Amino acid sequence: MRDTHLVKAAILKWGVSMINTLLKEKSVWEKLMVTRKPIILYGMGDGADRVLQEFELLNIHASGVMASDDFVRGQSFHKFTVKTLAQIKEEFKDFIILITFGTHIPEVMANIKALEKEYEVMIPSIPVAGECIFNRSYIVRNGEEIINAYNLMADEESKEVFKNMCYFEYTGELKYLYAMESSKDEAFKILNLNSEEDYLDLGAYRGDTIDEFLKYTCNHYHSITALEPEPKTFKKLVEAKGDLENTTLLNKAVWSFVTELEFRADMGRGSLIKNNGGLLAETVSIDSLAEDTKFTYIKMDVEGVEFVALSGGMTLMAEHKPKLNIACYHRCCDIYRLPAVIIEPTLTTKYICDTIHISHVGTQTYIVYKIFIQKNKHSILLILCFVVIFIP
Repeated sequence: MRDTHLVKAAILKWGVSMINTLLKEKSVWEKLMVTRKPIILYGMGDGADRVLQEFELLNIHASGVMASDDFVRGQSFHKFTVKTLAQIKEEFKDFIILITFGTHIPEVMANIKALEKEYEVMIPSIPVAGECIFNRSYIVRNGEEIINAYNLMADEESKEVFKNMCYFEYTGELKYLYAMESSKDEAFKILNLNSEEDYLDLGAYRGDTIDEFLKYTCNHYHSITALEPEPKTFKKLVEAKGDLENTTLLNKAVWSFVTELEFRADMGRGSLIKNNGGLLAETVSIDSLAEDTKFTYIKMDVEGVEFVALSGGMTLMAEHKPKLNIACYHRCCDIYRLPAVIIEPTLTTKYICDTIHISHVGTQTYIVYKIFIQKNKHSILLILCFVVIFIP
């Protein structure tokens, strides 16, 4: 018993040390507050809107907005005329570039890396949902939960990746992002999908993640059930995947129970459940869907309601332990709170986190945790996909 307490105390100390070391650094927002360099926003979408909102709160002043040459047509964004990099260079000798968009396009990624060689480039963490920012006060308020998640990591490699993720979110420095890179193939090697999977795709969009599933199962599977709430996007999904065998496509959203909710449908890929959203969506829970099919693999990318959706699937997860591929980038808290909701129904289980793997697609970076929750010789494989930046 004494040895157990000593181990727990040592583990807690390691987590506290990680947080304390992190807080010795300046956050991306603190660096921007004191810099004398002009600050240039790269991008003019929702991410740039959120950055400027935070700037107003912190009394940080942007000096300009730039976009790729092909997108500059003399338009305005807020009070700024959008300019090319060449035009910005004519106006300012040295400046900081803030990346405010996400991309998977190789040419754009190569451009970002090229910019970093010449300029100071930062990526502020702007969550898709919620108002919180991963800054100093946020870490202080939520440090205990972050430490708990860090301490769930079973080996030093896992802890190092988790630490790099926290550092990237906090500092906005790309070196921490690059330290977490690997291929998506590696993530799916962990999932180890087979020809007998019953696949539940929550947030199927136009079918791209179904294509991904088919790729890694070599087109062999037991069934596919896919949900997409946005009507126009659902129509595209039906056109693309309606002829697949043993496939059910539902124009519904996922929630913790069956009901109707309003959602905002003008965000393309990123439609959000939201009050006064304009459109009504019928919702279902994972457990209600599982009454007919005991899903073996669930992918979830549902724009900030992952926690709620998971809470509606506790019976399936406790009894059948499916493989889970869950987006953890929509809210600041997702990366450390979603694992907790997974283990909630089985508090007596042994929680082991194996090596964390990272797959990186453009500035959309997936952090993949291989987590086993063991009970009665059964295990649940949780894949947490954390996208660092996401702007539709």
